[in-house]
Amino acid sequence: MRKAKPARRVLLFLLMLLLSAVILLPMLLTICNSFMEASELTRHYGRVLSPEASAYMAKQTDIRLIPERVSFSQYYTALFQSPDYLFKFWNSLFYVVPIVFFQVFIALLASYSFARFRSRFKEALLFVYTIVMLMPYQVTMVPNYIVANGLQILDTRWSIWLPGITAPFSVYLLTKFMRKIPMSFFEAAKVDGAGEWSIFSKISLPLCKNATASVVILVFVDYWNMVEQPVLMLTDMDLYPLSVYLSKINAEEVGVAFAIAVIYMVLPMLIFLYGEEYLVEGIVYQGGIKG
Repeated sequence: MRKAKPARRVLLFLLMLLLSAVILLPMLLTICNSFMEASELTRHYGRVLSPEASAYMAKQTDIRLIPERVSFSQYYTALFQSPDYLFKFWNSLFYVVPIVFFQVFIALLASYSFARFRSRFKEALLFVYTIVMLMPYQVTMVPNYIVANGLQILDTRWSIWLPGITAPFSVYLLTKFMRKIPMSFFEAAKVDGAGEWSIFSKISLPLCKNATASVVILVFVDYWNMVEQPVLMLTDMDLYPLSVYLSKINAEEVGVAFAIAVIYMVLPMLIFLYGEEYLVEGIVYQGGIKG
């Protein structure tokens, strides 16, 4: 039995290593291909994007991770000769940052109310939040479109901002965290003469720091990769984020698309790496308090 445990650990390690390799392969392929010369990319991928792609994909595809010759020309073209890509990158930031900030801010206030003052009405409202959160976004797209059309904000940035700011995910998650804070903390603060805003800002927020960081990371990644919302709500391509514009590649811009995809991955990767500790602790402790 003692010999079985090391063997099981080795097997589990190999399984996790294989799973990690499979998950990281598309990212590694994108990064390596971004350093290939245009001629090499055309040789490997040009026919994939051609009208005869179906016939070509039926054959064996020659995909290489190591470039024949390292080239930075794709990045030079993306950063200095193709302003459309950078413009769409700033579009993405302009959408995501306000959504993350206001969604989390509203969620913190709502979650404090749900956790601090309980009633049947609020429990029913939280239940509605949960039901809406569990619905796939494709189900709520039509109501969002109808509301946006009624408010006459279609084909404007508000048609993306408003549904994102009022999304129920953050409210549901932060409420679960805040309800794990002992009520004795609030009562002690009340005895000391603290008002509701002081209790919220000096007790609830510090104790929910990890949870808030977790929500910020999850919401940022979700809306950084949004595609359906802009395609449905926007017709002006100048308003498209980079996540949508990346799909409009052709055989002549494959290398630039790889380079832009790498640039597009950098920001969420940095945010995740910076906030990984908060994300893990927030999930593990679920808003509870360390002993």
